[in-house]
This record gives sequence, C-alpha cells and structure tokens, in this order.
Amino acid sequence: MSELSTLPTTVVRSGDKRYPALSRGFNQRWIAAPEYVRLVRTPEEVREALAQAVGEEPEDPARARITVRAGGHCYEDFVCGEDVRVILDVSPMCGVSYDSSMKAYCVEAGATNGHVYNQLYPVSGKALPGGSCFSVGLGGHVPAGGFGLLSRQHGLTVDYLYAVEVAVVDEDKNVRLVVARRDDPDSKLCELWWAHTGGGGGNFGVVTRFWFRGLPQPPKEVLLTALAWDWEDFTKDEFARLVTAFGEYFRDQQNPSTAAGKLFAMLKLNHVSNGQIGLLAQVDVDDPDGPQAMTDFVAALDGRIGPAATKMRSVMGEHFVHLDVPRTMPWLTATQALNCGGASRCGKYKSAYLRKPFTDQQIDAMWAYLGNEKYTDYVNRQALIQVDSYGSAINRPLHQTAARQRDSILKLQYQVYWAKQDVNEDAHIAWIRDTYKATFAATGGVPVADGETTDGCYIGYPDGDLGDHRWNESGQSWEALYYKDAYAKLQEVKRHWDPCNVFRHAQSIRP
Repeated sequence: MSELSTLPTTVVRSGDKRYPALSRGFNQRWIAAPEYVRLVRTPEEVREALAQAVGEEPEDPARARITVRAGGHCYEDFVCGEDVRVILDVSPMCGVSYDSSMKAYCVEAGATNGHVYNQLYPVSGKALPGGSCFSVGLGGHVPAGGFGLLSRQHGLTVDYLYAVEVAVVDEDKNVRLVVARRDDPDSKLCELWWAHTGGGGGNFGVVTRFWFRGLPQPPKEVLLTALAWDWEDFTKDEFARLVTAFGEYFRDQQNPSTAAGKLFAMLKLNHVSNGQIGLLAQVDVDDPDGPQAMTDFVAALDGRIGPAATKMRSVMGEHFVHLDVPRTMPWLTATQALNCGGASRCGKYKSAYLRKPFTDQQIDAMWAYLGNEKYTDYVNRQALIQVDSYGSAINRPLHQTAARQRDSILKLQYQVYWAKQDVNEDAHIAWIRDTYKATFAATGGVPVADGETTDGCYIGYPDGDLGDHRWNESGQSWEALYYKDAYAKLQEVKRHWDPCNVFRHAQSIRP
C-alpha cells in the first residue's frame, strides 16, 4: 500500500476500514449504514460539512437524516439509526482551554467526560460535575442536563454553562455559526442558550463549543465505599427496609452545605441471577464531617437489615469496584477508579425521577420482577434497577434552565445488557419493559411528571417506549415526561433556529 493511499481523510464511506466502527456507538443494538461519516476538526469545518450535507440529495429517500455524534452514547437509534444518511462526528474536537475574552473555560463538543476531568482539573483545579463514564461526549451530555457524583454538592453541568456555539440551518438552508450567551441582549440567542441547558442534544443544530463560568473546585480527597449483600440472605421485608432506608436518607439529607448533603450513592438492585445487591458511595472528606457522614449513611442502610455486607463480586451494570475497606483517595484518582466505559454490548434503558421514597406498591413490584416472584427463570447478571441519589445542590439551581426536574431526591436508571446476536434479546427487552411498567403501574406504567412521588423521565436516558401506548398508558406524552412545562418554549426555539427540521429523530423537539 502506497503512502499516498493512506493519507488522512475526514470522509469515511462504505469500504473504508474505519466505516464499521464509525457507523455505530456505545449501544451495539443500533448500527447505521450512512452514505458517509464525516469527521470534523474545527467549528468552520462543522459549518462547511453541515452546509454540504443539507445541500445534497439522498441516494436513498428512506435514509435522509443528518445526525451528530460526540461520544456515541445515545441509548436509542437517534444517531445510528437505519434512516441516517450522514453522521457528523465531532469527536476530533476535544480541546479544553481558558478563553480570556469570555472569562470562561472553553470545551469543544467532542471532548469526553474523561478528557475534561484529566485536562481541566490538573491545570485549573476546577471540575465539571458530570458523569462517571469517561467515554461520554459533552456534545450530548451537557444539553441533556448531565449529572454525576459531584452534582449533589455542586449541581448539574448546565448550571455552569455560560455560552454555546452552534452551527444552525435557516429556512433557506444557509448554515452559519452562532454563539449564544446566558446574558445575551438578543432574546433569540439567549433562548438558544437556554435550550441547551436541558433541551436534549441534536435538536437545534450542531454544537461545536461550550463555555463554562464559575466552575467549582472538587474536593482534594474523597472517601469511596463499595459493598454488597448476597441476594440469598434477603426476605421481602429485608429488601423493603433496604430501599426504604436509602430513599429516606436522601429525603432527609438535602442541604449541600453539609457533608451528608454532599454524599452521593448508587444502589444497584440487580436481578437475583447476579447474586448480589450492590452499593457505591462517595463523600467529600475535605469536609471534616465527611467520614462520619459515610459511617452514618452505611449504618442507616446496613443497620436496618439482617444480611451481612460483603464485597462486590461482579460487574453491576456499568460498575465493578472491588474495595476491601472504604478508602480515601484524591478526587481525580477516585473518579478514574469509577470510570464505567462499558463493554461492547447491546442495551435497553429507562429512567425515573422520584420526589419521595419508594411507595409500598413500587417496592412490591421491584421485589417481584427482580426475579423473586416474576421472571424467576430469567437469567441475566446484567439486568438491574440503579437508584442514584439526587437533589441537594441540584434542587437549588444557579440559573433558570430547561432541566425542569429540580425537586427530586432519587433518580432511577433501569438497565439491561446482552451480547450482540443473543438469542434471548426479546426476553431481555421484555424484562425491562415489564419491570418498569409494574413499578409505575399506579400511574399508567410510567413515572408521571409532577406526580405525588414521581417527576417524569431523563432525556439523557432516552426511551422510545414512552411514545408507545402499550407501555405508556398515563395520558402524558413523552414530551411532558422529559420536559414538563418547558416543552412549549423549546418548540419556539426549534421553530426559530431549525425551521427546516434538519435535526430530527423519534423524540426530537417538534417544530
């Protein structure tokens, strides 16, 4: 092979060795067959690539969508679907720098969580309170209202978003780059900024850069705890006491100025075939009350149940943290230890915000469908309900944002994983659908927005089933479940900035 034939090219078509890898993302369930994938390296390249794409006629009218990928973690087929014609891949754009003219830190849209943590913190001592998965791209994570282990202490990623640069398409299909600031005197630009504070990714244009102001300093050190309990030791009453204790602890600890209000935890309610229920928790130990807060938290859970705590013995969803004893370590080291990049596998996901601890009906349903009364013959160690702590600083936003769920105490992520070409794929999907519908049976199979105990769903964990009446009998649309009262304004922003509806998918903002 000659040197000339291997010169770099940013356009990847079928037949190129890179094409299979660049036509899919994290979820191997969704694989596209685009006319081409174009990697873009600068905002101007984004503008040019988008202008070219919108001016082309599709070779196949059934494949007409233009989509954008950063880290490739979209859970549904919004980016890598069968109807996709062009994928614009912004992953080469991963710069992190300080912009003195903006008085803000600038992060390009292709940067991942891991890249930002590893580049921003060492040079500035600052951090974005984002997710634990290092390979998630900011282009999708931030507009969804991304959160992570620092969020109860410091809020959501969008609480620090000052400005965003977006390549937009007007009604004549002209493409330009615009910068929208939080304090922009132009109301339309200010609304475009707002739409990127929880309005979802890939809805209004191609994000090229974010600017963040007032970013917090993470703790110098944190205390990390990982433990588990064996399923065989649980009765239904023990299970109820555990999940109730978890919910009540975070209901009562919602002050981010206290160590307990900063503590973040994930309860891993695995299917019984996994063998264990897991717990991960992190607390700031720069706060002198941090160690005691962790002791009190573990006692609040472990002291309410009979099963003895032990070590995690297997992967639980996207985490496996094997610690013999709770351990204090530098914040960045702990963040690296919790990185959950995930294996190459297929998955299905669902979400819920909880405003109060679990009801008896919800606990009964979870107990049953985790393999104790229902799905007793189902075997999948990677089927689980993950319960994240929430609220505290999240519920005290610094600015008005499009992320509307701001009074929740817990955030649930239903997860199930399987290998590509698994003959039991239908059973895996049936398990998560049935489990979710049973948990929220009292409200039509979904966690209704503004409910007594629930407050809708998270657009960062999209779920196509929310638009299907077989699985959503609540009377609330997916728009209301994700966006609540913000949806009408998001539609106005869509009509102004994407009048041709170039950026669309099964759950995009409808103009």
